[in-house]
Amino acid sequence: MSALATPIRKNDTVVVTVGKDSGKRGRVLRVLPTGNRLIVEGVNIIKRHTKPNPQKNIKGGIVEREASMHASNVQLVCPECNKMTRLGRKILTDGRKVRICRKCEGVVDK
Repeated sequence: MSALATPIRKNDTVVVTVGKDSGKRGRVLRVLPTGNRLIVEGVNIIKRHTKPNPQKNIKGGIVEREASMHASNVQLVCPECNKMTRLGRKILTDGRKVRICRKCEGVVDK
């Protein structure tokens, strides 16, 4: 499987557009480029049964954590206009290549 370049990066704020968590906002914790998937904070929560492991100081029981979701199921939130948006690219006068908001033309990268 080839790695697909997703325009969404770690620490971006995204909105879930489909599924049981649609409408929720969260911060991207991890990007898994091989499957074009993301792990978003507080979204797509699953339950895992874990065995206790005293060596690693892990208690047993049912643990809730975030599962990965496909990058096509989320949309980036522009930090300037605070709306869901598609991303474009632009080369600034100083030569930097940045991601821009398609709605307000604001720079998404800091």
